[in-house]
Amino acid sequence: MSHDRQDNQTAELSDQRAQERAEVLDKAQRAHDVAQTLRLTTVQKNDLLHHAADLLVASTTRIIEANKNDVAVARERGMPDALIDRLMLTPPRIEGIADGLRQVAALPDPVGDVVRGSTLPNGLVLKQVRVPLGVMGMVYEARPNVTIDAFGLALKSGNVAVLRGSQSAVHSNRALVDVVRTACADKGVPKDVVQLLPCATHGSVQDLITARGVVDIVIPRGGAGLINAVVEGATVPTIETGTGNCHVYVHKDANIADAIAMVINGKTRRCSVCNATETILLDRRLPDEDKLAVLTALHNAGVTIHGRQELRDLGVDDVVEATEDDWATEYLSMDIAAAIVPDEQGAVEWIRRYSTGHSEAIATQDWAVAKEFEASVDAAAVYINASTAYTDGEQFGFGAEIGISTQKLHARGPMGLAELTSTKWVIYGDGHTRP
Repeated sequence: MSHDRQDNQTAELSDQRAQERAEVLDKAQRAHDVAQTLRLTTVQKNDLLHHAADLLVASTTRIIEANKNDVAVARERGMPDALIDRLMLTPPRIEGIADGLRQVAALPDPVGDVVRGSTLPNGLVLKQVRVPLGVMGMVYEARPNVTIDAFGLALKSGNVAVLRGSQSAVHSNRALVDVVRTACADKGVPKDVVQLLPCATHGSVQDLITARGVVDIVIPRGGAGLINAVVEGATVPTIETGTGNCHVYVHKDANIADAIAMVINGKTRRCSVCNATETILLDRRLPDEDKLAVLTALHNAGVTIHGRQELRDLGVDDVVEATEDDWATEYLSMDIAAAIVPDEQGAVEWIRRYSTGHSEAIATQDWAVAKEFEASVDAAAVYINASTAYTDGEQFGFGAEIGISTQKLHARGPMGLAELTSTKWVIYGDGHTRP
């Protein structure tokens, strides 16, 4: 290739990035401007959400045609079947996405809720009330349903959504955003309450997460690489939706049938989600036949077990030799790591070492042990005799969720409407002055 041709291509790429950056910043500024004056009543929000849901269903054919383009490209590029399944839209899935908006409409509006308040001895009346965060940037991977979830939750919580989906879902996301922007226009709501950012290069992510002053919060949703890139590169405040290396500890006093049901459900219900069980810890004091029963159930369910010689000694066939990496792996597949720990303290120490702080569970009939596990394990969700699969906004009664936060500031666990608000103090006086 000649130097002139190389220079021309470099110039073209530079122009493309400049245009992309200009588009991101323009849309972010427009979102900021809308957020300053957006004052929708609960009735207006719910009316728009229901209209958007109806319009999505009515636009099913157009949306699926757009989605077919993304699926075709994904197949050509050799995307794994599990990821293609996440990407694919069907009439029932579109109906489900629309139902998600209707569920959000049915939820209480958090904006204006009084968190706490008091009257001071001097007569000042204090109220801490919920208010929108403002401009909510969302960076996410292939799932186009997130586009509509983010729109619905942002709208109901009074926020403006700026969405940066992945190139793999570009046609689907455009079609979906076009529909909801049309719904906004139909109801007299500014269309810029939701905007889709360009995704031709990774540079647009950096443009969004450094738009401090116009973007109020950024939420990444996807794999560890995406989340780390956003959290480490952002100057805008971020809410980290973390990966899930979720454990189930089977205590010596567990009801073994219940424990097996928890493990199988947590691992096999949907193995590609962040709340899937990825490691099973077996109490050494369990009878060997109970340990073997848990592992055999996993094997019979088609799960590949990663472990050490201690498992083979129990009579478990086809154990993949575990490495140190296995204990920290979020498999997102029909694989699980399994280890034997000496007791409940050993289980807690193991979890402290390898957990991502997402969801941790214990199976036991000893209430004192359960309470000690609850107090000792540091995670967004701690389960006593229940599957980790329940860590989900809808299961918690929040309707759709924007993600599951594993950080410790502001929001932790499944993030529903309340977690997409901040607060402000309102003080009522009667000509008060401070002495």
